[in-house]
Amino acid sequence: MSVVTVGVHIVDILTRPVETIPAGQDTVLVDQIRLTAAGAAAGTAVDLVKLGNKVTSMGAIGDDELGDFLLMIMSRHGVDVSLLARRTGEQTAASILPIRPDGGRPSFHVPGANLSVSLADLDVEVLRGARAVHLGGMDVTFGLGEPAFFDVLDSLRERGTIVTMDLLSEMPDLLAMARSFLPHVDHVLPNAAQALAMTGADTVEEAAAALLADGVSGVLVTLGEEGSLVVTAEGSTRVPALEVEVNDTTGCGDAYCAGFLTGLLRGRDVVTAARWGTAAAARVATGLGSDAGDLEGIFDEGR
Repeated sequence: MSVVTVGVHIVDILTRPVETIPAGQDTVLVDQIRLTAAGAAAGTAVDLVKLGNKVTSMGAIGDDELGDFLLMIMSRHGVDVSLLARRTGEQTAASILPIRPDGGRPSFHVPGANLSVSLADLDVEVLRGARAVHLGGMDVTFGLGEPAFFDVLDSLRERGTIVTMDLLSEMPDLLAMARSFLPHVDHVLPNAAQALAMTGADTVEEAAAALLADGVSGVLVTLGEEGSLVVTAEGSTRVPALEVEVNDTTGCGDAYCAGFLTGLLRGRDVVTAARWGTAAAARVATGLGSDAGDLEGIFDEGR
């Protein structure tokens, strides 16, 4: 299936387990350090390929060594990165993630070139040729929140292209801006904190209802160990999480999006596709980083 991911591309530097930041010049030995392709567009692109899709990713990265690494690792996974824009003199977005023993992930982050992504960086003809387009991190790709891009999204949906959207931050002002995308997408997939911040609602159920009223066909709120809430015009369904040994929650949302979108592309209904997303997220949580885990066999787990 042909998919284009649009938006945030990040290099993650992860280490585990980290219980405290050492004082002064002290050194603490850890079990593992990894560099991965991450972010709501790049991480999802990698998982989509691992699930059997043909994927092109669009966005902006710097002309630095981190950008070189990102291109290399995404290409190695099988993502077409030929359309990623490179910004002279800008840094590729990056995060340092000290992973706690319980899988929690505080972060140190540089947004870098993601902030400058605009419609001029996208190949609209390639978008028109895709079966699906996933928008990753529209709350921080400020240049895409314009009527001209909304018109492109509307034209894609008229052609039958599935458009999904995920988010990156939990900052109310940025999420409020991203809400303007909702009339132009089919499904939005925030986590609980994002859904609440986006709407000002008191509960995730109220938040999902408010987002659905903005014009999307489906709202899928990921709830961590509690699974996810799927809300459509037909009603709401709780999809439970799978029981796994959680080592790192980094990239679980990206994997959920990839599994969900793959389910839709293979003709599954929204709730079944959400189960596929749940299975993909569970597999990624057992490793370290957004690209952790072999996703083979998740279709059986997500039935």
